[in-house]
Amino acid sequence: MAPPRSVLGLTAALIAVAIEFTAVAADQPQWGLAWSRNMISHERELPEVFDPRTGQNIKWRTTPGTETHATPVVAGGRVYLGTNNNRPRDARHSGDRGVLMCFDESTGEFLWQLVVPKLTNSIYWDWPHAGVCSPPSVEGERVYLVSNRGEVLCLDARGMTNGNDGPFQEEEAHCVPAGASPMAPGPHSADILWRFDMIQEFQVRQHDSAHASVLIHGDFLYVNTANGVDDTHKEIHSPDAPSLIVLDKASGRLVARDGEHIGPRIFHSTWSSPALGQVDGEPRVFFCGGDGVVYGFVPVTTAPPPGQVLTLRKVWQFDFDPDAPKEAVHRFNGNRDISPSNMHGMPVFHDGRLYVAGGGDLWWGKRQAWLKCLQTTGTGDVTKTALVWSYALEKHVMATPALGYGLVFLGDCGRRIHCVDAATGQAVWTHDAGGEIWASPLLADGKVYFATRRGQALVFAADREKKLLHQVALGDPVSATPVAANGTIYFATMRNLFAVAAGAPAP
Repeated sequence: MAPPRSVLGLTAALIAVAIEFTAVAADQPQWGLAWSRNMISHERELPEVFDPRTGQNIKWRTTPGTETHATPVVAGGRVYLGTNNNRPRDARHSGDRGVLMCFDESTGEFLWQLVVPKLTNSIYWDWPHAGVCSPPSVEGERVYLVSNRGEVLCLDARGMTNGNDGPFQEEEAHCVPAGASPMAPGPHSADILWRFDMIQEFQVRQHDSAHASVLIHGDFLYVNTANGVDDTHKEIHSPDAPSLIVLDKASGRLVARDGEHIGPRIFHSTWSSPALGQVDGEPRVFFCGGDGVVYGFVPVTTAPPPGQVLTLRKVWQFDFDPDAPKEAVHRFNGNRDISPSNMHGMPVFHDGRLYVAGGGDLWWGKRQAWLKCLQTTGTGDVTKTALVWSYALEKHVMATPALGYGLVFLGDCGRRIHCVDAATGQAVWTHDAGGEIWASPLLADGKVYFATRRGQALVFAADREKKLLHQVALGDPVSATPVAANGTIYFATMRNLFAVAAGAPAP
């Protein structure tokens, strides 16, 4: 039996979320609500029925690139979306690039873009046409992003419209491939304020793509590095590179890194981003490593003197798959029956507990996957004591769970949508979605929104009784999670970004 939840910890968690929600309720400035990574919105009067073909409840539509894997972020009247350059907004930038586009929230008008050349080491560093896969995190007039080149960038939310600000002044060279002539920024160009290059600083060997959603907490940014395997998928070229780092948000200076030496145990890559929760009244950063272990760290409160770097203090760890192989893990590449586990989605902190989805790797591992609920109290290795419940999924899982109404919602790569009791882990209902699900669910206005790799959007009542309210074709596969902000839901498909609002006239 799980130990009782701490009343103090729960109270502190609710207060923290309430404070954060009050500040950013209408916008969706980073992935998930507050620090918890729970993709739940308090928006109301959101449509359950919409149709891109007829224009029903489509407020506007815009066409970013031809592959869009990043989730939209909405803040300060702007919508930010990572994509590729296969539909250039600036004819001077031709060919494959990573792009972050910024649109007007009300109209979908294009405002500015960050253009980043591809890494050319091999396709396994920066996958062709994948573009920028990371969603940004926005605070005030600053936009924090991990580019396709493994750079943590701080951008001006206004682009170059208010001049070239910040200590970084090399935008002319940054936006073109090595050896190409510098290109002067235009009126629709991004303004980089500072830059931290994880590949240059740590020799990070990112795999396929850099994927990270920057966690903002106080004066600091927490960033997973995407360190992973080499082209053969059999070796870790940078075993000593960190998996989680902390930067000063004002300057980009490195202030801390993990000291867990996760590198040799990474089965594929480090794509899961950190979350934060309150445990017994104290903040704790939770992070899913590429080794299949969930870590709990004490967050940084004070930056060290210049030139010094702190080691994050680990106080808690949980082995997500304790029966999986732990040594020479790459012997099991391609083994669909026995392999280590990893986590692609993020841990979600909710009511003092942590909800994590993971299992065998989609491309290289076993088919087993689970949704697990963990008690966050305790210290040290809590693998044998922290598990509250474990729920078997249909197949591999890429998504992050969403929680609300006493339920957990999640889709997996076995085409299955799951509704699970949050307290007990018992199945409430399931649904065959007809296609793989990479996108995480959005829980909002008493409804839960899903999207599939077959290009279908499905809307259910967030209820213990299964009620499919609407299903519609979006026209393209979907990797990105739908988000809600200011009365509008945003669906990013591979080729389109839809703003969906109740009563919107057809554009």
